[in-house]
Amino acid sequence: METNKLYECTLIIDGGLQDEAIIAAMDLVQRVITEKGGSISSVLEIGRRKTAYPIKKKTIGYYAHIEFTAATTVIAEVEKVLRYEEDLLRYLIIHLTSALLEMRKRVEKYSVVIGSPEDIALAEAAASETVAK
Repeated sequence: METNKLYECTLIIDGGLQDEAIIAAMDLVQRVITEKGGSISSVLEIGRRKTAYPIKKKTIGYYAHIEFTAATTVIAEVEKVLRYEEDLLRYLIIHLTSALLEMRKRVEKYSVVIGSPEDIALAEAAASETVAK
């Protein structure tokens, strides 16, 4: 009997697509994961961003992260479907081990989200220090 493990799938969808096509691509990925036996725990849609380098001659991508639990045999079946999806520029599925989850908690503890109240306070404090000098 196989146990379910926690995985994270990072996607880059073609950013030049219409919003409806992006939503359809996200629905396809989520549907494939659930149909193959996975259970989605969270979806984080980051949105359109400029890629670091051209991927399939595209420079804008729609980024998203999907956390899910599934058996190890499900991953190969999901990758088989995602490999031939033309709207996906890139995808990466990784197994989230306890060490990775622990590191993620430490990073979240000390990181500041851009645009959050803490980020604005830090920016204002840095600006006032610069003016004072």
